[in-house]
Amino acid sequence: METTKWSEHVILVQADYVDRVAFDLSVNYERMLGRRIPKADLAHWLVCAALDGGVTPGANEIQVVLIHSKEKKQLDNFLPASFCQELDGKGFDDPHLGTFSISSLQVENLVSASEFFAQAFETLADAKEVKNLIVVPDPEASVYDLMAIMDHVEGEKNVTLLTMEPLNSKRFKNDILGYSLTSALGVRGDEFK
Repeated sequence: METTKWSEHVILVQADYVDRVAFDLSVNYERMLGRRIPKADLAHWLVCAALDGGVTPGANEIQVVLIHSKEKKQLDNFLPASFCQELDGKGFDDPHLGTFSISSLQVENLVSASEFFAQAFETLADAKEVKNLIVVPDPEASVYDLMAIMDHVEGEKNVTLLTMEPLNSKRFKNDILGYSLTSALGVRGDEFK
């Protein structure tokens, strides 16, 4: 990761966590709405996450880094799903936001998943070319580590954490992860009565 040329906008995702949240939301929405909820559209979710993180319309280049456990070969609740075959090294163009380039990184046995995620976050937070960093951490494992890293970040950096619970901090912005995932699952507000 250290030798990678980074874009101005980067989305860093703890993929195992976001997959669990998508599952939990889909199960609850199926019960509440009485209909089958399809797997989340990954591209749609990434566009929503970019917007939540402050990316404005234009010819942007947005890099997405999906960090996943060694045991997990694919996302179970998103399409496309396979890290190696469908996601890593792939991308898509959004007519409003620009080009999304996806890479996936597998956590090896040398460090824990939270340590690896914190190292990736620190690398991106220190990268001068990254101006807008959108982060989906596993809040049980890494949010406080990320807050500590933010204390040492120099320069102007827009950091947005997408979490299921609101967080208060002067170090970063916060948005609710559930909104973007709900949209990617195809659930509309007018379905709730």
